[in-house]
Order: sequence, then C-alpha cells, then structure tokens
Amino acid sequence: MAALDFYAGLEGDNSRSYWLAHREDYDRYVRAPTVALLEELRPKYGSFHLFRPNRDVRFSRDKSPYKTAMAAVTEGDGGEHYYLQLSTEGLFVGVGLYHMTADQLARYREAVDDSRAGPMLRRSVEALTAKGFSIGGERLKTAPRGYPRDHPRIELLRHKGMYASKAYAPAAWLATRGCVSRITKAWDTAAPLSTWLARHVGPSTEPPWEGR
Repeated sequence: MAALDFYAGLEGDNSRSYWLAHREDYDRYVRAPTVALLEELRPKYGSFHLFRPNRDVRFSRDKSPYKTAMAAVTEGDGGEHYYLQLSTEGLFVGVGLYHMTADQLARYREAVDDSRAGPMLRRSVEALTAKGFSIGGERLKTAPRGYPRDHPRIELLRHKGMYASKAYAPAAWLATRGCVSRITKAWDTAAPLSTWLARHVGPSTEPPWEGR
C-alpha cells in the first residue's frame, strides 16, 4: 500500500528533504484518499478535522518535524469523539472521550457512582472487551477525591478519559471500500459506550480544545 510505504520512508528519514522529495506521494496516496474517505463518513458522523502533517516541536524533546501517521477526528452531538489513524502499524479506530475537561469529568464520576448508570457503563465496557476492543484513557493511580478506594466501580472511576478502540494490522483492504465498512462497524459496535458518554457526560462547556 503506497500510503504505508510513504510512512515507512518517513520513519526512516524524518527530514524536510525527504518530505519535499515525497510531497507528491503524500498528497496522492495519503491526503487525497483520506479526504475521500472522510467525505464518505461525513453524512453519518459529520465533518472531520484532518490533522496537519507537521509536528509542533516547540515544547518537545523530539524535534522530528513530521508526524508518522495520518489522523482525523470529529465530535458527535453528545460530545463524543470519533477518531481514526493510519500508520505503518495499520488502522486504529476509536470512539469516546480521550481527555475529559473538568466539567465532563465531574459528570462522568457522578454517573459512574450512580446505582443505575454506573453498572450500565461497566456492562458496556465488559461487552466491548469481550469483542476485542481495548478500553483506554488516562487513569489515576488511586481513587479520585471524595470516592472510597473500595468503590464497586473504582476502576471506572479512576478514568480521566474513556474510549474504546480497535486496531487492524496492515492489509490489502485498507485501500478498498472495506476500510469504510470496518470503521463504521467498529463505531457502531461501540455505540453503547458512546451513547452512554453522550447521555451522561455530554459536550464540555469549557473553551474548545485547539489541539492539532
């Protein structure tokens, strides 16, 4: 797959000279197909933000100028994020809240603590794990303030982010319409989690995140 070949080369030589020499490959084999893919997903999931290829190295020890993956994200009506990424490792698809703002985190913990909403989330997480999904998100090392360490859902309460993801190894279908069906199937399968987050956490009322 030409897109993966491009990123394999960039991993070996992450320099401006490599980028300039292969910029046409990026535009043709990475950006153009990705834009077309996102356009197919747009009717159901809305407009996506395609992350720029340049890295922000101002506050990083790693001064490599370019990202070695293509990534895009959109936000659902309930504040949940739909994310996809392509790299030499294959396709990564995720849905949920990668990082909760303070107001979202307060609502999340309140819902996890609730005797009805909390067990519902736990069942959704267990079901997704059984189907091969990974449950991610930054976690506290101990119980959040105000909650006991022996809380029946302490593992969920420790989350500061909550998302389900699935990774697909490089394969020929990545360059076919099968890519669209696998992405939508993953997001549809994870709907119980994204629906829970939309219902009980919702969009942040804080200033929007301007990550790139």
